[in-house]
Amino acid sequence: MMRSALITGASRGIGRGIAMELAGQGFGLTVTARREQDLKDLAAALKDNGAPEVHYRTADLVDREASAAVVAEHQRCFGTLNALVLSGGVGTAGPIGDLPAHRFDKTFAVNVDSAMAIIQAALPMLRAGAEADPTHGSRVIALASITGVYAEPNLAAYGAAKAALISLMETLNAEESARGVMGTAIAPAFVQTDMSAWTTDTVPADSMIQVSDIVAVVRMLVDLGRTASITKIVVGRSGTSGYQA
Repeated sequence: MMRSALITGASRGIGRGIAMELAGQGFGLTVTARREQDLKDLAAALKDNGAPEVHYRTADLVDREASAAVVAEHQRCFGTLNALVLSGGVGTAGPIGDLPAHRFDKTFAVNVDSAMAIIQAALPMLRAGAEADPTHGSRVIALASITGVYAEPNLAAYGAAKAALISLMETLNAEESARGVMGTAIAPAFVQTDMSAWTTDTVPADSMIQVSDIVAVVRMLVDLGRTASITKIVVGRSGTSGYQA
């Protein structure tokens, strides 16, 4: 039986790393990002890496209809879903007193609202995937942040959104794990991607977590049996207290 996965934010960074890993494991894939050319290039790379079937669709995660169309595309192509990876997101920084409302709203729209909408649309397929794979069940894996667990100055909106995402995974797990649908939030400190380039003057890139390390966590999660649930994994940077980004 071919397992399948849907990955948001798949064209770069952590999302791309996860997509390449699952391709190598033989997953059929549906991937989404905002730029079509990026997805065309990614689809070719995924097939070269072993994915038996790859489908893609552009979507801005702020647009609920576009997100729903991605889920519908996966439904049309695969029918069931074994792994939903919510990697798409947006960051913002600034002190609470000066943060514009529109930036706060967009941070929640992309990081939380879209996750809720995609999970709701995909849940029937996730349940079907769990029923079809009694060994592994199915997994929802959301890329959160250590700032959703431990407060970080100037990252109030981002941290609050990621805290909400962590709570969403915990609640999903409480509601659905008995059916074989498990939810996990991965909450890393700074990972060496272009999304973290803004802070390399204070946090050197070579001190950041590697994408390959987050991919290794995902590898473990999709290999777990359906009776094992891990709702939150915090990944700190070596050389720090473990309570900071």
